[in-house]
Amino acid sequence: MFRIKTLNKISPAGLSVLDKTRYAVSDSEENEDGILVRSADMQDYQFPANLRAIARAGAGTNNIPVARCSEAGIVVFNTPGANANAVKELAVCALMLASRKVAAGSKWIDGQIAAGANIEDVVEKGKSQFTGPEIMGKSLGVIGLGAIGVQVANIATKLGMTVYGYDPFLSVDAALSMSRAIHHATDLETIYKNCDYITIHVPQNKETRGMINEDAIHMMKGGVRIINLARGGLVVEDDLIAALENGKVGAYVTDFPTNKLAAARNVTLIPHLGASTPESEENCAVMAAQELRDYLENGNIRNSVNLPATSLPWSGAARLCVIHRNSPGMLSKITTVLSDEGVNVENLTNKSRGEYAYTMVDIGARVSDQEVDAIRAIPGVLRVRYLTH
Repeated sequence: MFRIKTLNKISPAGLSVLDKTRYAVSDSEENEDGILVRSADMQDYQFPANLRAIARAGAGTNNIPVARCSEAGIVVFNTPGANANAVKELAVCALMLASRKVAAGSKWIDGQIAAGANIEDVVEKGKSQFTGPEIMGKSLGVIGLGAIGVQVANIATKLGMTVYGYDPFLSVDAALSMSRAIHHATDLETIYKNCDYITIHVPQNKETRGMINEDAIHMMKGGVRIINLARGGLVVEDDLIAALENGKVGAYVTDFPTNKLAAARNVTLIPHLGASTPESEENCAVMAAQELRDYLENGNIRNSVNLPATSLPWSGAARLCVIHRNSPGMLSKITTVLSDEGVNVENLTNKSRGEYAYTMVDIGARVSDQEVDAIRAIPGVLRVRYLTH
């Protein structure tokens, strides 16, 4: 029986993926084998000895201590693409909000009503302060062409925009699904200098944190409108607010509100609604649960943020799954232990990602704890799992 702890409310559709005859799932499980989480902060979470995997029902993993998980041999999964349509639709909404001062106008009407004004009398006189441009014929820069960015870029072309896309790590799948009408920018400067609107769809990490700063804004067109539905830390708030005050940035729409931004002009704040649709939450929960189940039952890894994608069809009586450092000779050390014990290797695969690697070995017969412990004792091995059909 696998024990799965939920740290947030998880869609019932996701929980149904985990067979009740094999999984005990609740928010009170102890010494859990796996965790299902959405936005709960896990930075100070104390890992139980039995914890093998964490599945995040969403794309971002900033709430999970990924580096600490890697050192403990814990696989961290996310669900890229599961919420892409929800964020794409909000991005289209954000484009409109950045152009037409709908939010400010609606707030003004509320204020007029509260003051006792006759709305029909004041609307025609007051509406001029909320005018804004159409997006048709304007240029949009999409920074990050992953599952979300590509969809945003494609739909923007259908709205009559000239679209520039930038992503130094553009995948084959993304390239194939991207409209030919999109101009592929080879650097950010091309985006900054050519675009009336800029929307950001990249993860937040040490390379991207604060990427929209004074220097970047200086290269942008005057009156540029910026949309950030990715992560708040991608933008240096003080630099952005200064640019809003002097008119260099015409508008900012973000899904990550702060008190400082709330006091700034020409800012539209959204209460982190990017993936908050019933469809998105269900898609993310199902994908996260499927990833967790496949790893716990079969050792397969897909959509991990800290270990390589690795899978192997069953071809033996048992399977050894070894998370280890990506160091020379590790594979031969593992197979030598098995060979010395007279264990026949039916099939194996080995993949690496940065400092870490993952080896799956199918063996012809079941082995004892002694052989498994011998592999655990190899320097550089972080975790060994022994699976049987």
